[in-house]
Amino acid sequence: MNLRHEKIFITADSGETVEAQAPVIISASRATDIPAFYAQWFIDRIKRGYLVWYNPFNHQPVFVSFNNCKVIVFWTKNPKPLMPFLKDLDGQGIHYYFQLTLNDYEKEGFELNLPPLDERIDTFKALSEHIGKEKLVWRFDPMIITPSLQPQEILKRVLTIGNQLKSYTNRFVFSFIDIVTYRKVQRNLSHLTGKTFKIAEPTPAQMHEIAEGLSKIRELWQREGFDISFASCAETIDLEPYGISHNRCIDSELMKQIFSKDKDLVQFLNYGKASSLRVKPLPAEQWKDRGQRKACGCMVSKDIGMYNSCHHFCVYCYANTFKEAVNNRLLK
Repeated sequence: MNLRHEKIFITADSGETVEAQAPVIISASRATDIPAFYAQWFIDRIKRGYLVWYNPFNHQPVFVSFNNCKVIVFWTKNPKPLMPFLKDLDGQGIHYYFQLTLNDYEKEGFELNLPPLDERIDTFKALSEHIGKEKLVWRFDPMIITPSLQPQEILKRVLTIGNQLKSYTNRFVFSFIDIVTYRKVQRNLSHLTGKTFKIAEPTPAQMHEIAEGLSKIRELWQREGFDISFASCAETIDLEPYGISHNRCIDSELMKQIFSKDKDLVQFLNYGKASSLRVKPLPAEQWKDRGQRKACGCMVSKDIGMYNSCHHFCVYCYANTFKEAVNNRLLK
């Protein structure tokens, strides 16, 4: 295993021998919701041993092998379709944990193709009971400001959901909506602006107001016996005074904690290789995924999702160009 994805040769379905990347950590996926929409495809590819990913810039196919895969990090808003297949990953000896986004924008209609909130909460609980709460991160992502959706209302919704989830997770992660950076988000929001909703990024004062409220929620849960860490995702603002750290979603320290019995994985996470030789541990900056935003703390992984393939149709999404462009692009 190698910090830079090892290159190996595999036999494709066509019978052709091709070169493939063989990453240790796989992200599934920032670009689309694989558990919600592509669970059967994903497990079929796991069993076949590889998949084909298309580079979003030059559209060239890249073969990705599961030969070295030790951990898969799932990003999802609806893990229910994947849950029956987790036993297949267990059988393959592949570890996993979930980044599960559970927002409450039902009134606003910002997440167009999700199950009802109560059903999503029940699914969260069921998944936690199945895999363990240490492997399930709750995300409220992103936090959105409108004239009627102000910081105190956001905090109220976090508290209402969190009171139901506080026994089922150890970590709460949030971000603030980022409109200026992504033209896709601007385009997808344009039909709402000046009509039903006027969506805006939180101001620094609003960010601090939300952070202060979150610190009070965390303290409340701590008094009740629930020790849940709070962290922001890819935010530059310093919220440490409120007890809120900068999150690493693809997190080597979390992996070492929850998969500590896998000595080869721990060796890799410490040194970037599976060798048992004593070498100097890699500094944190060498683990950073340079392909992500500057404020992102994630370690190196291979993301296997593709843009314009998610059917949630969330209005704030940066992964879909527009609704009509979405198709089942992973199923190749």
